[in-house]
Amino acid sequence: MSCLPRGDAAEDIVGRQLDAYNAKDLDAFMACWADDARIWAWPDTLLADGADAIRERHRTRFLEPDLHAALSSRVSVDGLVVDREVVTRNFADGPADVDVIGIYDVRDGLIRQVWFKQDEPRSQTPVCLPS
Repeated sequence: MSCLPRGDAAEDIVGRQLDAYNAKDLDAFMACWADDARIWAWPDTLLADGADAIRERHRTRFLEPDLHAALSSRVSVDGLVVDREVVTRNFADGPADVDVIGIYDVRDGLIRQVWFKQDEPRSQTPVCLPS
């Protein structure tokens, strides 16, 4: 899978990396990122600096059996793409859903930076109420 743009659209690049994320295809995922890309927790906590750090972060993440990001909405203006997603992750207490907003800075056909803002995980364990 290549991350070459279909018409140089920033939304397309972000969409391709999301597809690769859900397929747990690390090479296709990394093809969408610049060598000097950075991942931030909103607003200014650096989580990964450079492609090697991003690759290692996601190598571990892709081992989670329930990992999946469901896109709720996407908007973009001039290379800035904002996704709203519900991400299923595996935590110590089991699988949980997390509401996430990703703000992607895409330039020259690659993701240069992204900021993530996420809510607290919601357990997927069903609540049983007495009858």
